[in-house]
Amino acid sequence: MRKLLPSCRNPEKKFNHTTKPCKRKLLVFKIRRRHLPSSHNQSLLSLQVILQPGVDSKQLKSFAQEIEMEGEAKANSFRALDIDVSNSIKNNQVQEYGRKTAHTIDHDSWKQVGLLLATCFNCGWILSFSNLIMVPLGWEWGITALAAVGLFTAYANWLLAGFHFIDGQRFLRYKDIMGFLFGRHMYYITWINQFFIFLLGNMGFIILGGRGLKDINAVFSDSPLRLQYYIVITGAAYFTFALVVPNMSSMRAWLGVSVVLTFGYIGFMLPVLVNDGNSHRGRSYEIEGSKADKVFNGLGALAAIIVCNTSGMLLEIQSTLRKPAVNNMRKALFVQYTVGLTVYYGVCIMGYWAYGTSVSDYLPNNLTGPKWAKVVANSGVYLQNIVSQHMFLQPVHEALDTKFLKLDKSINSRQNLQRRFVLRALLFTVTTFVAAALPFIGDFINFLGSFALIPLTFIFPSMIFLKMFLQPVHEALDTKFLKLDKSINSRQNLQRRFVLRALLFTVTTFVAAALPFIGDFINFLGSFALIPLTFIFPSMIFLKVKGNTVNAAQKRPLQSG
Repeated sequence: MRKLLPSCRNPEKKFNHTTKPCKRKLLVFKIRRRHLPSSHNQSLLSLQVILQPGVDSKQLKSFAQEIEMEGEAKANSFRALDIDVSNSIKNNQVQEYGRKTAHTIDHDSWKQVGLLLATCFNCGWILSFSNLIMVPLGWEWGITALAAVGLFTAYANWLLAGFHFIDGQRFLRYKDIMGFLFGRHMYYITWINQFFIFLLGNMGFIILGGRGLKDINAVFSDSPLRLQYYIVITGAAYFTFALVVPNMSSMRAWLGVSVVLTFGYIGFMLPVLVNDGNSHRGRSYEIEGSKADKVFNGLGALAAIIVCNTSGMLLEIQSTLRKPAVNNMRKALFVQYTVGLTVYYGVCIMGYWAYGTSVSDYLPNNLTGPKWAKVVANSGVYLQNIVSQHMFLQPVHEALDTKFLKLDKSINSRQNLQRRFVLRALLFTVTTFVAAALPFIGDFINFLGSFALIPLTFIFPSMIFLKMFLQPVHEALDTKFLKLDKSINSRQNLQRRFVLRALLFTVTTFVAAALPFIGDFINFLGSFALIPLTFIFPSMIFLKVKGNTVNAAQKRPLQSG
């Protein structure tokens, strides 16, 4: 490569391939962004070379092509050996993609995050799952759907956790990885979808807490206040907790309280459910309603199962973990889908077993026994909801804090505390006002929010997976048939890309549909085909590059002499 560089000692001398290079000049690789897909922006490297005036245009063009081809090949070989050739990785540290965050990252252990997931998913919403999930589906379809959707969501989150790092970039937010891989439009689509879910969920938590407070007050008063008053009180309680606990890592001090509350009210309710189930002999489990109602309620039940298993904010949670973040996130997910899932699935099934189709949309309403039993259950649920809602609203808090707080100062500094007070006050004023004005939208929030989680849980992770593993095929076809001197999203390239993608997926889909029995053959043959790509070829590349490095080191003293 050095033979292609002009001399830096004599700037007046015209370019010549035989000119000796300046040994003190370092090659600097920079990212080229011109007419390339967004996914290639961070992967294609070229050399930035300053040439002197008077160079022939044809000679310059030929030189540029040679230097780019050799530079890219050298960069790829360096990358294979983890040699730093760009600004993406410095001092063995991965660059964080997107805007810096005002919240704490790289701080929490996987045990802390796993416990946080297990307790926060066991919030007050699980007391409505018996009615939302089991009543529309019944025993057979209900148990099958719980197992299948739980398995799929666990795998989707496990898959998404592996994409926390791509091409030397670390993604702290879901919207950042979608924007990096699919462009600006997907960034905003993901951002809107996430914030829509989180804000709806927060309003649902406020309504749920207000109902719990009203039920507690009804035990002690024959004329309780209207639901709106309790909604406002709940909104004020959530605001206070969000102000005192600024971010997700700060919730560590409250995990012990959360564990006691979660397993306390659930452990208190289970014996009551068993007693009620044994005493109610005439309960029915028959699915009621017309055929259209059964289909509609069944879809709502499937959506509710998704809600109880996933949050749509996995990367935001993963950003708080210590290294290795991928392995630690998967350990935390294991805690959620074993300990946490056993608890909220158990409450869902036990409530349906005890009361059948007559189970209430809020399980404590069905409990028999002394009045203080309902007070204890509702109090535990209410306090636990304060902790749970704070975790599910963290991406909104993080976005506002990163935008408006002083990042060069402590998050608890006086100036940031004042700003955080205003931000939290405005946020909870809006959500509490909407929840108080429309307290009947609880079911609508649950239904709409559930379906909004589907792309974040299943579609987007699949898109990322296909983008990463089909990218070499797409890149080869695009480089061959697209106009490289035009934008990737130009009209002509868009038409060509449509034809290329359509032909590719038509062929693969046709073969899969025509030969559905070759699945085992594909798995067997593909496994053996991966052996040279995984073991043999990397070893050959390593030995080749290592040998060239040793030879260059051996020749260097001879040249200096």
